[in-house]
Amino acid sequence: MAEQNTRAAFEKVFRETVVPAIMEDVRATELAGNAVEWIEKAIVHNTIGGKYNRGMTVPDAYKVLKGLDKLSEEEYTRTAVLGWCIELLQSMFLVADDMMDSSITRRGHPCWYRMPGVGTIAINDSFIIESGIFIILRKFFRSSSFYVDLLDLFHEVKFQTELGQCLDLLTAPEDVINLSNFNFQKYYYIVRYKTAFYSFYLPVACALILAGIATEKTLQQAKDVLIPLGEYFQVQDDYLDCYGDPEFIGKIGTDIKDNKCGWLINKALEIVSPEQRKLLDENYGKKDDEAERKVKELYLELDIKGHYHRYEEESIKMIEGLIEKVDEATGMKREVLTGFLKKIAGRSK
Repeated sequence: MAEQNTRAAFEKVFRETVVPAIMEDVRATELAGNAVEWIEKAIVHNTIGGKYNRGMTVPDAYKVLKGLDKLSEEEYTRTAVLGWCIELLQSMFLVADDMMDSSITRRGHPCWYRMPGVGTIAINDSFIIESGIFIILRKFFRSSSFYVDLLDLFHEVKFQTELGQCLDLLTAPEDVINLSNFNFQKYYYIVRYKTAFYSFYLPVACALILAGIATEKTLQQAKDVLIPLGEYFQVQDDYLDCYGDPEFIGKIGTDIKDNKCGWLINKALEIVSPEQRKLLDENYGKKDDEAERKVKELYLELDIKGHYHRYEEESIKMIEGLIEKVDEATGMKREVLTGFLKKIAGRSK
C-alpha cells in the first residue's frame, strides 16, 4: 500500500517517475549532453521546493471522492503524477512571471533567470517545462478514456491563466504608473483567471476526472466553491506580500514597487482622502525604498490590516456557506472542499 501523502512521498514520485519520464523523451532526440543536463536542472530547480498544495490535492481529493481509507501504490503514483502536472504548470508560470515582474527571490532562492548563466534563456526553459506536462499526460494517461478531457482541461486552464496575466500586465505596467486604472472589478478578474482556476479548480477537476465522476454538475459545484476560495487565497497572498515575513513566505514582497494592482492598494484607493491619494500617486510603483516606506505608513494610517482581517473573516464564512450547499448525491464530496479551505484559512506563508 502507498505511504501517506507526505511531501517526501510526493517528491519521490517526481524524482523517480516524473523527471525520468520527461528526460527519456529529451534524450531520445540525441540532444547534446550539456543541454540535457541544463533541461533537467531547470525542471528540478523550478518545480521542487514549493508548498505543493495544488499537486498534493489530487491524491487527497481522489481518495475522498472514491471513499477509500488508503490508496494502493499504483493509485498513489497515478494521482501524484497528475498532481505533478499541475506543479509543472505552476513552475512554468513562475519562471515567466518572475521575469516579467523583475522579481528577486522565489522559494528562498534567487529567481531562475537570476541564476548564473541563465538570464533570458529562462524564457525557453519555461516553454520546455510546459512541454513536460503534455509528455507526462501522454505517457501515463493516453490509453485512458478521459485522456482528451485531461488535455482539454489543462489547455483551458492554461489559457485562462494567461488571460489573467495579460490583464494584470496591461493594468499595471511597471513603467507607467496610473492608479486610475485600478479598481476591484479588474482586480477580481485578474485574480479569478490568473490564480483561482489553476490553483484551486484544476486539482479538484483532475481528481474528479480520475475518479470517473466529472459531470457537468460536479465540475460546476467544484467551480462554485473553488473560484471564490481562490480569490480569497490571492487576497491573502497580496496581504502577505506586504506584511508576511520573507523568511516564512520564501520571497521578498515587491508588489508596491512593482505597481501591482493588488487588494491592498485597491482597498486604500476606496477609502483615501484627496491628500492621501496624492501621496499614493507620488509614491506607489516607484523602485525606491523611501517611496515604499511612505506607502506602507499610509496603509497603517488607513488600517489596511484591519480591513483585511474583516475581509478574511467574511470570506471564510461565505465559503463555508457555499460548501454546505454542495449536493453530495452527485458524487462531489464536501470534505474535498473543506480540506482545501483548511489548508489556506489564516495562513501566514
